[in-house]
Amino acid sequence: MSFTAQILTLYPEMFPGPLGLSLAGRALGEGKWACDPIQIRDFAADKHRTVDDTPAGGGAGMVLRADVLGKAVDHALEKRPDLPVLAMTPRGQPITQARVRDLAAGPGATILCGRFEGFDERIFDARPIEQVSMGDIILSGGEMAALLLLDACVRLLPGVMGAASSGVEESFETGLLEYPHYTRPVEWEGRTIPQVLRSGDHAKIAAWRKQRAEDDTRLRRPDLWERHIGVRDQPPSGAQRTTKD
Repeated sequence: MSFTAQILTLYPEMFPGPLGLSLAGRALGEGKWACDPIQIRDFAADKHRTVDDTPAGGGAGMVLRADVLGKAVDHALEKRPDLPVLAMTPRGQPITQARVRDLAAGPGATILCGRFEGFDERIFDARPIEQVSMGDIILSGGEMAALLLLDACVRLLPGVMGAASSGVEESFETGLLEYPHYTRPVEWEGRTIPQVLRSGDHAKIAAWRKQRAEDDTRLRRPDLWERHIGVRDQPPSGAQRTTKD
């Protein structure tokens, strides 16, 4: 079966949206993945199809109701019990490229999109839902975050990218930012492509790219660098450190 994205949303018309274009759109047309938006309002019990209410304890905004969300999630799980359920929320764990690869290697995902002030917390106690954050930013709703997550997954599906290596030598795949890229013209506004990249010496080019990836990560993302050197310096699994008397 192809990778399937079930999206629980108040705005199903937002999907596939930009994912209907370019590589993702072509893959969608070829059946490499499927997009199935589900309207959350369909699971409201009253004639007004109410999905939210005021926050308990007071405060601004509205909160998505657990009873409505529970029915929507149950419907999605009944359709595709094999898909993990992810909720887009800034309170979630930050997404990683490793997690994206795990999702892309599986059957797909059910994605729950928040709106207003977010979700009634009881939905996470009552249903198997992974809370995911796409970064330390606040969006108008989870739909844009869902599109971002799906784009990251779909591009990794077999046959979507032209070259398989395109998905390997990238930022975060090795724990580092990717090295910088250049192309023609060789000189532009007095700036030239580094000589090593024009040398034809593949060993020197590889060494330069590795060094630039490390230098740029250390300077721009010290958090990534600290994790990288921590992993790099760990002994092999099961290995024991020995000391001399």
